[in-house]
Amino acid sequence: MKRLFISLFALCISLSAIADEGMWLLPLLQQQKQVDMKALGLALDAHDIYNPEGSSLKDAVVIFGGGCTGEMVSSDGLVLTNHHCGYGQIQQHSTVENDYLTHGFWASSRDKELPNPGLSVTFIEQMEDVTDYVLSELAKEKDPNNLNFQSTRYLNELARKKVGELFLKENPGTTVEIRSFYGGNQFYMFTRKTYTDVRLVGAPPSSIGKFGGDTDNWMWPRHTGDFSLFRVYADAQGNPAAYSESNVPLRPKRWLKISLKGVQENDYAMMIGFPGRTYKYYTSWEVAERRDIDNTVRIDMREVRQNAMLEEMLKDPKVRIQYSSKYANSTNSYKNAIGTNWAINKRDFEQVKKTEQDKLIAWAKANNKPEYEEAILTLEQIVFDRKDLRFRNWMLDEAISRGIEFTQVPTDIDALCLALERREKAQQQEQLRLLELAYLRFANKDYDPEVDKKVSKVMLKAYREQVPIWSQPKYMDQIDKKFKGDTDAFIDHIFKTSIFASSENFNKFKSRPTVKALKNDPMILFTLSVREERLALSAALADFDADYALAHRMYVKGLLEMYKENANFPDANSTMRLTYGQVKGYEPRDCEYYGYQTTLEGVMEKEDPDNWEFVVPDKLKELYNTKDYGRYQTADGKLPVAFCATTHTTGGNSGSPVLNANGELIGINFDRNWEGVGGDIQYLPDYQRSIIVDIRYVLFCIDKYAGAGYLLEEMDIVY
Repeated sequence: MKRLFISLFALCISLSAIADEGMWLLPLLQQQKQVDMKALGLALDAHDIYNPEGSSLKDAVVIFGGGCTGEMVSSDGLVLTNHHCGYGQIQQHSTVENDYLTHGFWASSRDKELPNPGLSVTFIEQMEDVTDYVLSELAKEKDPNNLNFQSTRYLNELARKKVGELFLKENPGTTVEIRSFYGGNQFYMFTRKTYTDVRLVGAPPSSIGKFGGDTDNWMWPRHTGDFSLFRVYADAQGNPAAYSESNVPLRPKRWLKISLKGVQENDYAMMIGFPGRTYKYYTSWEVAERRDIDNTVRIDMREVRQNAMLEEMLKDPKVRIQYSSKYANSTNSYKNAIGTNWAINKRDFEQVKKTEQDKLIAWAKANNKPEYEEAILTLEQIVFDRKDLRFRNWMLDEAISRGIEFTQVPTDIDALCLALERREKAQQQEQLRLLELAYLRFANKDYDPEVDKKVSKVMLKAYREQVPIWSQPKYMDQIDKKFKGDTDAFIDHIFKTSIFASSENFNKFKSRPTVKALKNDPMILFTLSVREERLALSAALADFDADYALAHRMYVKGLLEMYKENANFPDANSTMRLTYGQVKGYEPRDCEYYGYQTTLEGVMEKEDPDNWEFVVPDKLKELYNTKDYGRYQTADGKLPVAFCATTHTTGGNSGSPVLNANGELIGINFDRNWEGVGGDIQYLPDYQRSIIVDIRYVLFCIDKYAGAGYLLEEMDIVY
C-alpha cells in the first residue's frame, strides 16, 4: 500500500495541472493556459500579454545585459531592473570621491545620466514557430544522427537564411536566432532588437539595494530594496545607435503601468522574464546523479573550504575583509545544492521521474513504439557508465580548481623561456612585465598566501581521501614519492619554493630569471597537471554527449507524444517565458509559518551597525521614526518592502516584472527561497516562492529617500 501511495502521489505531482507550475511560451498561452490563468484571477486575455500583430505586455519586457530581465516603465525609455543586475555598472562609476555603491546615485537631469559601454538592452520583436522549417533542413543532412538540432551556429545560420541578409541590413540593431525546445523537438525563431546606449539613472545605496547581503541570499523573509534605474537611448529615428550626445530617449512600443494598490494573500501574480536553465526532463537516474555526485561533492568540498576560510577570517579583520566576498560566493551555490538535495529527498523526485518513465514504457509497448523504451534504457546506461568520470571531474573542480587559489597562477611561460634562452634583454623585460601583471591579477589585494596555504592543505587532503591515487593529476605523485604521503609537507614545499608564493620570491626571481626556475616551479607544474587532468576528463565525458543528446531528444519526444493534449512547458533556456501563481506565504517546517509580506519594521529588527550587510542608512531610520511613508504605506500604516509568490522562476528571472491581474507592475523579482531551489527539477507548490521587492518600496526609495520624485512624473502610476 505504501509503494502504491508513493507511486500515485508521484504521478499526480508529475501529470496533474498544478496551477502555479510552469515557464510558458508566450505564443502558446491562449491554447495552453488562458483558461487556467483566468480561473486564478487574470482579468486580461492572452493577446493582451502576447500579440504578434500589435503591441502587448511582452513589448515592455527586455533582456538587461547578459543575464537579467528588465521592464520599461515610462514612455521615455526608463528601465527598472535589480540593483544586483546593475551592480557592475554602479561599481564602474564609483570612485573614492563619488562612492555610488555606498551612497547611491541619482541623476538630477538627463544630461547627468551616466553611459555604460558594453551594456545593452534587448527587445524581443517577434517569436515564430519554425519547427517544420528546421526539421526539413535537418532532414537534408547525410547523417541521420547528426547533432545540428542542438548546434547554436547551425540554427542561427538557418535563421539568417530564413529572413535574408537584406532584412538584417535594413533593420539596424536587429538579429535573429533559432532556439531549440523540448530537447530538440521544437524550434522557435526570435527576432531581437538591441540598444547599446543605456545610461544609469538611479540606484539606492547598497545598504538598501543589497541589504542582507549574502547572509540573506536564498532566504525568506527578506528586506532588500533590490532595484536600479536605467534609460535606453536611440537615434532620432528610434533606431539602435552607439552612444552619442545627440541620441534621444527611446520611446518604446509599450511601457508598464505601476500599481499602488498593493497585494493581499492569494492575489493573482504573474511575471515575464528570461529564465536561464531548468531540468524538468531529467530521468530518475539523472536526479540521483545530481544529488549523489554533483550536489554532494559541492556540499562536502565547499564545507571543508568554508570552514578553513572562516577560521582565518575570524582571527584577523584584514582577512575577513579580503575573504568575505569569496566566502559569500562559495556559500551561494553551497546553499543551492543543499536546498536542491532537500527537495529531491523531501518529495522523492527519483520516484516522480521513475513513475513518468514507467508510464512512457507501458504506453510505448501498447502503441508499438520501441524507440522510446530504448531511449530510456540508453539514458540509464549512460548515467551508469559516466559515474566515475563525473565524480572525478566534480572533485577536481570543487576541491582543487575552485578550492585552491594558487591554481590561478600564470602558466604561459614559453615566450619568456625563449627570450631567456636567446638572451634577448628587451624581450625578457617585456615578458617579465607581462608575467608580473598576470601574477598580480592572481595575488591581488584580496589574496593572502597564508590563508591559501591553509585552505590548500585541507582541500588537497579531502581530495586525496576520496579520489584514488591513479585517478589524480600526475604531479600529485610527488606527494608519495618525495613526501611519503604527507600533503601538508607537500603544500609547505610549494609555498616555500614557488616563484608565486610571495612577493619576495617573485622579486628574487625577477632579479635573476632562469628557464630552470620557471620550468621547475611547483605551482606552475601543479596547475598544469590539474589542467591536463581536467582536459582529459572533459574529453572522456564528451564521448557520451552525442548518444545522450539523441536519447534525450527521443525520450522527450515520447513524452510529448504520450501526453498530447496535456499542457507541457519546455525547459528554460534563456528565452522569454511567462509564469503565474499567487501571492502566498508558506510553512517551511512543522508549526512554523512565513507570511507573504515584509515591512520596514523587519529592516529595523535586522539592523546591525557593525555588520556591513545589515547597516541601515540614517535617512531611512529617520523616515521610519517619523513614519513618513506617504502614499506608499499599507492600510495599517506600515511600509511594505517585499512579498513572495508561488510563481515558478530560476536564474535569469532577476529583474522580471511582477504583474497583477490587470497587467500592472506590483514588484520586481530578485531571488528564490532556499526551500524552493529544487523547483529547477520539479516544481514544489508548498515550498517554492519567488522573492519580490514591492513596487511601493521602490517608489518610496526614489521619492522619499532619494528625493528623486521627478522620475515618478514620467511613470504611469495607478491606484
